[in-house]
Parts: sequence; structure tokens; C-alpha cells
Amino acid sequence: MDFFTQFTMAGLSFLTTLFIFVVGLGALAVVFMYFADASQSRDAVRHNYPVIGRFRELFTRLGEFFRQYFFALDREEMPFNRAERDWIYKSAKGGNNTQPFGSTRNLNIVGTPIFVNCPFPRLDEEASDPPAVEFGPYTENPYRASSIINISAMSYGSLSKPAIKALSRGAAEAKCYMNTGEGGLSPYHLDGGCDIVFQMGTAKYGVRTKDGALDDKKLADLADRPEVKMIEIKLAQGAKPGKGGILPAAKVTREVAKIRGIPAGKPSISPNRHPEIDNVGELLDFIDRVRSVSKLPTGFKTVLGAYGWLDELCDEIERRGVESAPDFITLDGGDGGTGASPMSLMDNVGLPLKQSLPMLCHILARRGLRDRIKVIASGKLVTPAEVAWAYCAGADMVNTARGFMFSIGCIQALRCHTNNCPTGVTTHKKSLQGGLDPKVKAPRVAHYVEKMRKDVAMIAHSCGAAHARNLKLFHVRIQQEDGGSIPLDELLDRHRPMTPAEYRAAE
Repeated sequence: MDFFTQFTMAGLSFLTTLFIFVVGLGALAVVFMYFADASQSRDAVRHNYPVIGRFRELFTRLGEFFRQYFFALDREEMPFNRAERDWIYKSAKGGNNTQPFGSTRNLNIVGTPIFVNCPFPRLDEEASDPPAVEFGPYTENPYRASSIINISAMSYGSLSKPAIKALSRGAAEAKCYMNTGEGGLSPYHLDGGCDIVFQMGTAKYGVRTKDGALDDKKLADLADRPEVKMIEIKLAQGAKPGKGGILPAAKVTREVAKIRGIPAGKPSISPNRHPEIDNVGELLDFIDRVRSVSKLPTGFKTVLGAYGWLDELCDEIERRGVESAPDFITLDGGDGGTGASPMSLMDNVGLPLKQSLPMLCHILARRGLRDRIKVIASGKLVTPAEVAWAYCAGADMVNTARGFMFSIGCIQALRCHTNNCPTGVTTHKKSLQGGLDPKVKAPRVAHYVEKMRKDVAMIAHSCGAAHARNLKLFHVRIQQEDGGSIPLDELLDRHRPMTPAEYRAAE
């Protein structure tokens, strides 16, 4: 028997022995799992169906991924479907977004916006760029913002270092502003040199004393940076109204903790309200304090549920004078997003933006404060049609967060709160951040802004408007249950908020 034959037979013998060993080990593991499952009482399925019951949990975990890639239709997924994500991905890469054959969107769904094209649309050469919006006319440093789409509040901590750097550089290239989120002003927000809106959450991260109160000196120093253009006081967020920010302990690194002024490795839980603000008078007092210290335009972010307090706010502004009014209100919808929120709040608390934005604009217009108080719309506005609708409803400016997350590679894996984001967008694990290069992703941010501006302008021109900020309520109709649609202004007239006098008369 030659050497080759001996070697081959020895190899086969070894593989046979290895196979028997592996099979035996596997059988032993199955027997162990069987008795372990059958003897426990924590999980009824595994107790009654040992071993095979374990597959239920596995399939439950894998279900969302199989649905996303194999089973869900292009328009079915939540919170953002494949068609919406693909539009953003192609736009961010500078690709072509034209589609063949016909729309895959069901236009008969109640609430669908249908823009009213005019018979003689604007020629492209007749159109104009949207005029800049001035914030804070009574401050020492008014801010003029021109972009129709801007980066909504996203904290360093919630997002990773390379993600924030990519957004900052992209915003500078696109000439739009970036909101810091409530986690404080990090070096990475400043990395690109873009305009910054500093958000002050209820924990006042970055401008807080040791006991969590506002530190005027820290605020003044922060506001002295040339990149910081406005201060936004966060009262509420769309995905969790009545609940403060939540950053799990796994994401509170030493650097995040240092920027926020809190202990590392412990959950970052913000109070559910500013202790200084318990009524509209205290809200205006706090705005005045922040504006006086920062010398910057100052407003607040909120979510509408109850809205009677808005008339009380307007009453108080009338007593004090228009100078006391907030320079802007950022309105988040109950359909807004976040890195972590209790499902009960995310699903069922806070009016969606489709209801609350027209309501807010109507109340401010009725009270003669619409020109004084600018309105920034935020909450699931990631495609041109949604942004154009917001301008029809009365917004002066539109912010989006998740749209920009998609632009830098987010795949809606729904792992933001675990520190295990597979694309590096919301994780601090360096092993998962390798594919998120700010140099590569920043241009995609700018492409997304550019494409959004182009397509929103296209909708405006089709309606006969020169630009997005010329869109009005009558430029869009809303699909109804009977199969027809009605103009947005007529719909609002049917469902307009009652005035305080009407409430008293109804009682």
C-alpha cells in the first residue's frame, strides 16, 4: 500500500472519528437541553416542548429581518417602508430616482396628501429660491436660515462619533443647520463648521450645575461660539411626550459622560419636565432668561396633545409684549422617533404632526402671532411629499432626523438602544464603526439635502408656486373615507380648534 493510499485512509478515518464525536456531542447537548427545558417552569413553551420550543424565540427575533428583506411589500413596513428608504438611499448616493410604469402607492388610503397641480405650472427659469427665514428679530444676534430641510435633534451618545461628524460636515456642505439634541454640544457637532442649534433638554446637559440646574456661565460660554446660532428649550419629544431623554448605560461612555456632566457607565435619564417651568408664565420667564444670557434667538420644542395652553401662552405674550414671545416653536409629531422610548408613549401619546401642525399654525394666526413666532416642523418628514405637505400646512422650516440617518447608512435594524447598530450609526463599538467614514458619508448628507430641495421645488412648481415657502393650504387635498378628497383648508375649517370663548359657551 503506497503512502498516498495510507494518507487518504488515515484522513478518512480521522474525519469519521471527528464526525462521530461531533454527532455524539450534539446528541449529548440535545439531551442536556431536553432535561434542562423540561425541568424549568419559567417558559411554558420550552417546558411543554423541550428543545424545539427554543426555536420560537429564535424565529421571533429573526422575524423582523425576514419581513424586511423577503416578505413585506415596498409600501408595507413601519416606521419607514422600503420605497421611502430606497428614495433616500439613491438620493444620498447621487443616483437617479425616476421610476417606471406607475406609482406603487395606494392613493385611496385616508389621509393621503394629493397636491393640486395647476394647468400652467411655473417654468423652472421663472422659479426662485426660497427666501431666508429670520429668527429672533428682537435679539442681538438674529439668525437667518434659508434651507428648507435641516438636521433635527440627534445627540452625541445616541449617535456615534463618526455619525455626528458625517452629519456636521454634510450640513456645512449643504448649508443647512444641525440640532445638537439634548446631549450637549460635542466637538463632533462642531467638526464640520456648520450652523448649530443647541438643544437644552430637561437635564440641561452641557450647561448644567452639579445638581442639574442651569449654569448661566456655561450657557454664555457655549453661546459665544460662532457656530451656535439658536437655543431650543426641549419641553417634549414626539416619541415620548412627558418622558425625559433615555440613554442606556451601555452607551454612556467616559467621553459622553464628560460632555453631559454625568457619571460614566450609568443610564442617562433626564427629568420628565424642566423644574423651572410649570406654567406659561414660567415658560416665558425661562425663555427670557436663556435669551438674555445667550443673546441668541430662543424657542422651545414640544408635542401637542392638549392645546388650550397655547391660548393662555398667547394671552400672556399680549400682556408682556411681543418681544417676550418665543422666537420659534419646534413642533414634533407623536409619530416622531427616538433611540429609546417606552412603547406605550411611542405608540399612543401625542398628536401626529398631520393633526397638530395645522392646529398650531391656526392658533398662532388667529392670535396675530404667526409672523412673530416661527414654526419648525419635525416628525417623520423624510421624503419630498411630506416636506411639501408641511409647508402647505404652514411650517416656516422643516427638520428631519431619521431621513439623515438613512442618508449615512442606517438600515432600520431597530437596534439603536442596544449599542449594537450594524451600520455604526448608533453604536460606540469601534468594531461596528469601521464602515462609517465621515469623509465618504458627508457628501451623501449633502446629496440628500440637494435632492430634497430639488424635488420639493418640483412639487411647488407643479402647483404654480415659486418655491416651497409659497405653498399654501389650498395647494394640497387630503383623501377621505368616501373615496374623495377635500382641500386642507376646508378640512381644517371643519376641525379647527375651539377658542376659549367657544369652550365656555359649550360648557
